[in-house]
Amino acid sequence: MPSTVDTARPPDLLLAPENQPEGSFLRWLAAEDWCSLLRTGLHGRAFARDEQLPIGPADQDVYIIWDGVVRQDRFPLGAGENVPTVTRFRGRGQLVGEAKLVTDDSAVRTKCLTGTVVIPCRAHDFNLHLRKRPAVQRALLRSLEDRNRSDELVYTMATRPPLERVGRLLAHLADTAGRPDPRADRVRITGPSQKDLAAALQLAVSTTENAIRTLRYHGIVEAGYRRFVVHDVDALRHRAAGNAHP
Repeated sequence: MPSTVDTARPPDLLLAPENQPEGSFLRWLAAEDWCSLLRTGLHGRAFARDEQLPIGPADQDVYIIWDGVVRQDRFPLGAGENVPTVTRFRGRGQLVGEAKLVTDDSAVRTKCLTGTVVIPCRAHDFNLHLRKRPAVQRALLRSLEDRNRSDELVYTMATRPPLERVGRLLAHLADTAGRPDPRADRVRITGPSQKDLAAALQLAVSTTENAIRTLRYHGIVEAGYRRFVVHDVDALRHRAAGNAHP
């Protein structure tokens, strides 16, 4: 049986989403607009690691990610074996399944890479709310524009060296999905594996592993099973900017 369960509204859901990552939908929302959404009866729903969010043609919800990280795969050339995919990571504060707001038959494979709490919103009701409150509509459009620009910087730099591309993606994940490590002034990224990173960057797994090995050698990143600990975020950003030395 699926482990997905409805959860009671967590207390922090009532707070203004000021602690959400920069550029995310929730971060762009003013407190009063967030309260207006909550008054429509929103609640959290928990998904286990490796579960799929129901964003298929027959599903009618969009989802705000409250906690966790998801991997989204699109198939622009159609599904099938050895068919190219477009892979992206989405984290806290982001709205996913947004294509449902304009077409019913949109489908993006969305897998939870961690235990994930989302806030489901019926697409039809969300569209009505967008029309009633232009400020919410602007927040969504701003977040999608920020996300597009971030995607360009992180995922499309195919001509840049692999070390720079991997560093850029890890820095992006630290900003959008990272959590402070309780042991020191470090950032912990949980969920994506090295294979996930390779798929997102369209690099060979061995190439991605070599880049991470270099970052580990310089003491910038620690890598484990589906987790990364960034010891020095500034040095990682330095690498991501194409500089040779931390």
